[in-house]
Amino acid sequence: MHTILFDIDGTLLRCGGAGLRAIGHVMGQMFGVEELEKVPVHGRTDEGILNDLFEQSSLVFDDHRDEFNHKYWAKLTETLGDSPSYLLPGVPGLLEHLALRDDVALGVLTGNSERAAEVKLRHFNLDHLFKFGGFGDFHSDRNDVARLALASARGFLGECFDASRLWVVGDTVNDIVCARAIKAKVVAVETGGASMSELVAAAPDSVLKSLGDRRAFFEILGLD
Repeated sequence: MHTILFDIDGTLLRCGGAGLRAIGHVMGQMFGVEELEKVPVHGRTDEGILNDLFEQSSLVFDDHRDEFNHKYWAKLTETLGDSPSYLLPGVPGLLEHLALRDDVALGVLTGNSERAAEVKLRHFNLDHLFKFGGFGDFHSDRNDVARLALASARGFLGECFDASRLWVVGDTVNDIVCARAIKAKVVAVETGGASMSELVAAAPDSVLKSLGDRRAFFEILGLD
């Protein structure tokens, strides 16, 4: 069984800034924050990003976690509908084809919180294709999220899980690093947060311009 863990933002889709707009709206609503400070977001987790943003406003995210998250997730649904969001090349056809195979299991390995990931995937009618995953609700370190995804895959697949056929697909250096933390092979795509040269320097197993070349993707994974 081939287990493929997909990153979401920059790998499967682009949200046109919907996430940060939703965060900014709720920060303004709850705390009167007029404008978000710039923080790194590519390849990071919601936990890490929100901790940074709250700290810049002299707040502690954990003190407001539940209220903030519920308002953020609700607002994210709205901002996605108002944003220039789109699926990246080749994604729908590739995922649908993979989901039909009995030798492939699809999961996610994302910095998004679980609910935010669900909102984004459902917006594009992709949520039903993924059965397990690791999410960024409580970990700032992407490697910890990868370990959650690995445990989730093992739990879902049981004896069918084959560690030698574990793959991560992502668009940032952090995706490559966290894949290595769980001894997974990794395909990097140049559709999000990093240039081709940055991705190559991080030594993935393979790099593609996008997921639009289904034949090349299948050849890399050894799928017929």
